[in-house]
Amino acid sequence: MSKVLIVGAGNAALCAGLAALERGAEVLMIDAGAQDMAGGNSKYTAGAMRFAYEGVEELLPLLTDPKDPRLEHTEFGAYTQEAFGEDLLGFNLGQPLTQEQQDLITLSYPTLYWLADQGITFEPIYERQSFLRDGKHVFWGGLTLAAKGEGVGLVAAEMAAFGAKGGTLQFETRAHDLIVKEERVIGVKTTRGDFYADAVILGCGGFEANEAMRAELMGQKWAKAKVRGTPHNQGWGLQAALAAGAAKHGRYQGCHATPMDLYMKDYGNLHIPHTDRKSYRKICYFLGVMINAQGKRFVDEGKDFRNYTYAQFGASVLDQPGQRAYQLFDAKVDDLLYGEYRFYDASFTQADTLEELIEGLEGLDDKATALKTISAFNAAVDDDTPFDPTIKDGKSAPGLIPSRSNWAQRLDTPPFKAYPVTGGITFTYGGLKVSTQGQVLRADGSAIAGLYACGELVGNVFLGGYPGGSGLTSGAVFGRRAGYGAATV
Repeated sequence: MSKVLIVGAGNAALCAGLAALERGAEVLMIDAGAQDMAGGNSKYTAGAMRFAYEGVEELLPLLTDPKDPRLEHTEFGAYTQEAFGEDLLGFNLGQPLTQEQQDLITLSYPTLYWLADQGITFEPIYERQSFLRDGKHVFWGGLTLAAKGEGVGLVAAEMAAFGAKGGTLQFETRAHDLIVKEERVIGVKTTRGDFYADAVILGCGGFEANEAMRAELMGQKWAKAKVRGTPHNQGWGLQAALAAGAAKHGRYQGCHATPMDLYMKDYGNLHIPHTDRKSYRKICYFLGVMINAQGKRFVDEGKDFRNYTYAQFGASVLDQPGQRAYQLFDAKVDDLLYGEYRFYDASFTQADTLEELIEGLEGLDDKATALKTISAFNAAVDDDTPFDPTIKDGKSAPGLIPSRSNWAQRLDTPPFKAYPVTGGITFTYGGLKVSTQGQVLRADGSAIAGLYACGELVGNVFLGGYPGGSGLTSGAVFGRRAGYGAATV
């Protein structure tokens, strides 16, 4: 029986553990966090997972409640492998699909089906991914399901399955060195002693929580970015693998970066329940107008569905003066704003006139320009095209710079609200080159014996951005593959 040691306890690591157990390995998993903090970035997510499917008949085996009465009144559509590929290509900076992306696409549905077979079930994302139209819940953007209980529920279900199948999980055990003998990784040195194994899987996340590494590898603007997720993703796995001879792989300047509440505490706020941490995201900018501290718009808020823009717009906010911006809405869209805008700790200013709203915005340096920007936007809105949030409706505001492509509505109905935001980093894109069995590779293509990697440590999965929900799916796909590979040692 092979002995497999896994560093990390998030979605990718847990999928690796489940896969290794399935192949008959003895598996020990260690995590730097205490039990309530273990689970990596996965616990901070909304649990959505993007995958290719042909129709509702492929979704039913994945559902927690396949007899939900809403299903009869729901249009899920299809999300083909071709569509998934086109979505990824939209963020590839002109490059073709990478091998890692092709694997992500083709293995996405089989991996979700495998997870359901492990007891991890899913629910339609009615609140965030559908709008009511003619009495039907119409899903948009190719993203339909999230794990029951969102990220916290996903991790809890995977941990329960891992334990039930014979895996051992040890908390508060921080890895600090790989143990290498004759060019083979044979274990890990930790704060709780040395652990030896036939194979070591690194599933301990990227380097997004390490300010110095962010500045060095991504650029100085990222030094003070809010960290949306766990404080434990300090880049140790990456550093340890590189020290053992691994090759860098992927786009190190890239990351998932989301607009977040300007006044959130770092690391997703450790003083509130995990289920509330996602409430610091502010991703309904497509329903309003977003301006910087100079009072100017700086992105096309309606360029695409927010699934395809939110992971990039956090970086756009960080490029603005003071690394801040303001999302402005009127009462027409208040019922469409996600729950995070009604979260008890959400920062916002409200007023009965636009003039009062702008005057009350702390940190807005040019209030006269801000009013001119809003006036120009209102004047440019196309009144002949109906507003429809279930499609890219073409309701534009032509002639503006930057342009406004969809969902443009005048800010004209009080009360008005403004939410101050900054950029929050979720995970980094640069990582390691791994084989089709999850082995960590050197620059010459040879494998480092005994060393495997998954999750955020797999490089070249995302380049200039990603369609929402792909991150957890990537963790599951490459985690499962690493677990299978390690169990055969």
